[in-house]
Amino acid sequence: MTDLKVDKSNYESSFSMANKVGRLIWNLVRFLFFRPFIPRMFDKWRVFILKCFGANIEWTSTVYASAKIWAPWNLEMGAYATLGPEVDCYNQGKIIIKAHTTVSQKSYLCSSSHDISDPKFKLVLKPITIEEEAWIAADTFIGPGVSIGRGAVIAARSAVFDDVEAWSVMRGNPAVLIKKRAIKSK
Repeated sequence: MTDLKVDKSNYESSFSMANKVGRLIWNLVRFLFFRPFIPRMFDKWRVFILKCFGANIEWTSTVYASAKIWAPWNLEMGAYATLGPEVDCYNQGKIIIKAHTTVSQKSYLCSSSHDISDPKFKLVLKPITIEEEAWIAADTFIGPGVSIGRGAVIAARSAVFDDVEAWSVMRGNPAVLIKKRAIKSK
């Protein structure tokens, strides 16, 4: 099993009053100004709102109106990265989606879990990193602490609990290697 990276820096702040107030304000703004259907030509509007809430996101990124983002301040998106329709970005911990990467519709990114050996069942934050040129296909689950390598493809409805090597094609629950991805030159 892969050594999971634990981000303790945000553990306490996930339950702080400032975090709770920030999320309350974010959810109100999301409901009123982010979520309503706005034609795709207003994609920059959603990027602007996310930036106002601390997201480190490139202007060329695309975030669909129906995407659900738990904490914009824990989101980083590179150039031409996409969060598709109805993606659930449960980012109590950091989620980094690098350039030219697509997270397709109804996928679930979960960057936190609980310590099952702790009697208080403490929250554990484990960042997710999706490298450049990766494709997370529809209805996929990416678990806490997972790193998806450059150019990797995760097939639809897969569940990923361990790191994925670059240029791999993965499928299933749990996801297993199907083959290495080959890029044909033009």
